[in-house]
Amino acid sequence: MNITRLLTATTALVATATIAGAESHVEMANEMTIVSWGGAYQESQRKAYVEPYLEANPEVTVTWDESSAEAVAKLRAQNEAGNVTWDLVDAVASDAMRLCDEGLAMEVDHDELLAEAPDGTAASDDFGDLIVSDCFIPQIVYSTTVGYRTDNAEWEGRTPEDICAIFDLEQFPGQRSLEKRPIGNMEWALLCDGVAKDEIYDVLETEEGQDRAFAKLDTIKDSVIWWSAGADTPQLLADGEVVMGSTYNGRLFSLIAEQGQPVEMLWDAQVFDLDGWVIPEGLDEPTLNRVKDFLHFATDTQRLADQSKYIAYGPARQSSAPMVDKHAELGIEMAPHMPTDPANSENTFLYNYEWWADYRDDLDAKFQAWLAQ
Repeated sequence: MNITRLLTATTALVATATIAGAESHVEMANEMTIVSWGGAYQESQRKAYVEPYLEANPEVTVTWDESSAEAVAKLRAQNEAGNVTWDLVDAVASDAMRLCDEGLAMEVDHDELLAEAPDGTAASDDFGDLIVSDCFIPQIVYSTTVGYRTDNAEWEGRTPEDICAIFDLEQFPGQRSLEKRPIGNMEWALLCDGVAKDEIYDVLETEEGQDRAFAKLDTIKDSVIWWSAGADTPQLLADGEVVMGSTYNGRLFSLIAEQGQPVEMLWDAQVFDLDGWVIPEGLDEPTLNRVKDFLHFATDTQRLADQSKYIAYGPARQSSAPMVDKHAELGIEMAPHMPTDPANSENTFLYNYEWWADYRDDLDAKFQAWLAQ
């Protein structure tokens, strides 16, 4: 424990907390460092449940860290240094599984920690199959998809119809933006190189399949700006620095619906994924009590439904889905903007987070080596 943690722990106040749904007097820290992704998504978290929680608990202060994209590497480093400075981390499912497997995230009893649904359904049943790890507390279903500018004179009126437009520099010239990691890019590359969707991971498991994916990415490498933060592609599209690019569907919703930019969404082969919370292993008791109290509040049915008022991600609780309503500020119905809407999910790609949990480190290294070539 570092000295800051020690001081925080010793100055924590004794408060009444609702942990596991029961009133109890526990010692809770008054500070939390929450790690998330920045941009529109973090803003939706702030509005939907952080601000309401702080209003109910005015003694608490929250510090944000926007390092979720580097959660695994940074938590490894913090742990090795014996200086874990994060209290709660927003992570994609595959990263949560890796952190859990490495003992860097705490295993939780979902029914003990989280609120029941309004009808009394246990949290584990309400979240169902989305609990993919003992350390993972689901928040949202989202997708990585592609946005493109609608005012490209060089395209001569042509409109991208499928994901393979990314690799078509002849019909759709211009700079692209893709995430600076293999996930998603490798799958799309093989898909657009003729591999059947249900064979992607079998092919990607082989050296030949990985080489084939990199060869396909080679065809556009010189036309790609590589991004690390979810807010990068929306900004690049808004500035006209790229003509199309991948990012999370909620970021594109914000760009299109809230900012009114000349951009459209390409839903074809959108890659479904899960995002949720993990608790770093080794928190002192007052800090852990505060985190548990916050999680009980922030992941209940109402709060997850409230988040969909600010961003187009589907809530992970089944009981929250019927409560998805209109955008809090624009007044538009949010359901048609969700990745799970039938009109948007005619040709989805189901991301295999278990596969990536096993192969991520190796392919990350290969991908970074390929980028450096």
